[in-house]
Amino acid sequence: MRKTLSLGVVAGAVLALGFVVPASAATGNAQLSVLHGIPDTPVDVYVNGDLTLDDFQPGDLAGPLELPAGDYEVALTAPDAADASSPVLGPATVTLAAGGNYTAVAHLSESGDPTLTPYQNDVAPLAAGEGRLTVRHDAAAPAVDVLAGGAPVIEGLTNPGESTLTLPAGVISASVAAAGTTDPVIGPADVDVREGALTIVYAWGSLEDGNLALATQTIEGLHSNPSGVPSGSGGQLAARDAGAQSLLLAGGIALAAVGAVAATRVVRSSRSTR
Repeated sequence: MRKTLSLGVVAGAVLALGFVVPASAATGNAQLSVLHGIPDTPVDVYVNGDLTLDDFQPGDLAGPLELPAGDYEVALTAPDAADASSPVLGPATVTLAAGGNYTAVAHLSESGDPTLTPYQNDVAPLAAGEGRLTVRHDAAAPAVDVLAGGAPVIEGLTNPGESTLTLPAGVISASVAAAGTTDPVIGPADVDVREGALTIVYAWGSLEDGNLALATQTIEGLHSNPSGVPSGSGGQLAARDAGAQSLLLAGGIALAAVGAVAATRVVRSSRSTR
């Protein structure tokens, strides 16, 4: 029988699937999500020596975990390992600042070696009608261009680099091509850039092995404070937003790490392999 999760019991995971995550974090805490981007390698994830994610599958996104600010040692082991003493990746130290929002990505380097890259997510407020799009290169592949409508909008992105754009909200058709070319190696795929949200697209997998894929993470709640409220609609809008936030929080999952780890929920990344 599978060992008990020493960091706590995962509750409400089914309710959490498909929900987006709020950007806010409690005072003094940080938020950490984890993306598994190493193909064909299910793993267990340990934080500070305690089992946090059990049988974590490639392409899956978990979190956010709400953690006190500080340093955390993350290690990945083979599934059903007795402990973190013989990791397949790590241990690596992830430093979280109070109020920060982070994603740690286990992925392949450009040369194909497993590695762990922590990213800080840009959750600064957005103007009305705008969304933020971040693209991260976490694949075993050379430099790439990101194309929208067939034209490059991000050029020469290298592993494990990232690039961020602020765009009008809407659905865009995006693809990834080798730098200087327009022949897609991933996509095209529709990307929903939501108003008041950060949409993060990860390119992961291996070009040589033919398993390149996309994973998407969405962080909501980045609307700027309005300068005024239209007459007759403010109360309805406030009630709608409060209800949406309550629904998101209700769909979370609970974890405990190092005696004080709270997890709001687990989200599964969308995948698109072309």
